[in-house]
Amino acid sequence: MKKRSIVTVLLIAAMALTLLAGCGGNGGGAQSGTNAGNNQDNGALIPFVIGATPVPHTEVLEFVQDKMAAEGIDMQIRTFTDFVQPNLATQSGELDANYFQHVPYMTNFNESHGTNMVSLFAVHFEPLGLYKARARSIDELTSGAIIAIPNDPTNGARALNLLEATGLITLREGAGILATRLDIIDNPLNLDIRELEAAQLPHILPDVHMAVINGNFALQAGLEMGVDSVAAEERDSISAVTYANHIVVREGNENDERVQTLIRILGSDEVRDFINTTYEGRVVPVF
Repeated sequence: MKKRSIVTVLLIAAMALTLLAGCGGNGGGAQSGTNAGNNQDNGALIPFVIGATPVPHTEVLEFVQDKMAAEGIDMQIRTFTDFVQPNLATQSGELDANYFQHVPYMTNFNESHGTNMVSLFAVHFEPLGLYKARARSIDELTSGAIIAIPNDPTNGARALNLLEATGLITLREGAGILATRLDIIDNPLNLDIRELEAAQLPHILPDVHMAVINGNFALQAGLEMGVDSVAAEERDSISAVTYANHIVVREGNENDERVQTLIRILGSDEVRDFINTTYEGRVVPVF
């Protein structure tokens, strides 16, 4: 009987230890994404993965990374060098959000790829500038001068609108953001407008009189707005409104607290000052 009693006691003790271990495991398990405060108290951060292109998008996100951590969110930035993969990764759920594109591109991508992404917050736009080359001012442009512009439809139209704003050409009324060279109705200097790949424009400056260059490519080439340029898209221009770069998520994730926290932080005066100071007009905040 004594041996049987001892065995019984041992079995009861083992069961008790098992139950206690189970309670401890549940108490220390992973928290859901909505319990950011509890995770922060425990020293853990909620993961949040966002895709971006290098300049200026990744740099802006890196500036707010610590601020996101202070809110209990571990913002992991994945940098892409193309415009297709970040959208596909957002659609699949591999990314929680992305930051690199304007609404017309997103809309066209949704239509052509069957995705359902939505834009949430406009952060900045990268103004096109008319940059000096063989001609150092607009007054130096003579008949037949060569002006290089981007060859893609979106930026080509923006470039033509900028040339019109400087008085160099006149476009057909209503051409707007869909303008092409066929919409030029007046070209007093008979400018030779050549369409080239946008990324190559900074490199061909010695071969042209002027070139219209995207803000990000000008930035990478070390060109300074207002110093190396003679004109640029204005903050209140149709391009600034239409082609601002947005925070984008897959439809249904608009109210994700992590995304809403990022938007709140990005919309601060501190971020606006960072963009203005860092990029000196080559990237312009729109919030």
